[in-house]
Amino acid sequence: MPLPAPHAVSRLRTARIARSSKPFLARGGPRGERCAGCRLMPSHCLCALSPAVPVRAGMCLIMADIEALKPSNTGWLIADLVADTFAFDWARTVVDPALLALLADPQWQPYLVFPGEFVAGRRVVTEIQPFKEFDGNQGQRPLFVLLDATWPEARKMFRKSPYLDHLPVLSLQSEQLSRYRLRRSQRNNHLCTSEVATLCLELAGETLAAQTLDAYLDVFTNHYLNAKQQLPVDLEDALHLRLRSLRLPLVG
Repeated sequence: MPLPAPHAVSRLRTARIARSSKPFLARGGPRGERCAGCRLMPSHCLCALSPAVPVRAGMCLIMADIEALKPSNTGWLIADLVADTFAFDWARTVVDPALLALLADPQWQPYLVFPGEFVAGRRVVTEIQPFKEFDGNQGQRPLFVLLDATWPEARKMFRKSPYLDHLPVLSLQSEQLSRYRLRRSQRNNHLCTSEVATLCLELAGETLAAQTLDAYLDVFTNHYLNAKQQLPVDLEDALHLRLRSLRLPLVG
């Protein structure tokens, strides 16, 4: 089947590879051929299952140095689902002018998603503003700014990105434990980027999109681990049936 058009994370990955002086070898995964559309082994390709759901909210991924290169990165899943996903490399001394322009664009209300316990209280919000009108007839939409990195990297990015200091900090109130099994974390309440985006979509009232992204992460994890263990994928198991049921309203 034809590959989907490259989204923001895919384009960032391509640009990052072009800058690399040596090939990136992912730890813990197969080092053979990978599908350019989903980063999995061709035998476990996920492209045919990529969901299409209308989403009004936007996602802005600020990614640590090699995050876009990792096959286990879940920001890729967000970009598969949310049409208005933007992705930028993070650097301590340089900021992409396109990122600054996006944050200043009046069609968006940006929220920097980060735990409130690490932030001055006056910046912290736990709810988002309702869609507001601007320019006569279009609503201002929420733009969730996610630091796509390991937790130590994300804390460093938060401290050393002064161009984000003016943004309200959205502190998600959730007791959800992470189900992400592709990398280790010292704490079960450290969610992966896709899980954070799911909570943001729920907060924005994008229920179908939140449920679909949640199901898509489960299916991606299943394909990834089965490929790693050289096991076949069961397209009729509960995970695939759940994702398929959420995609049905868009058929016809």
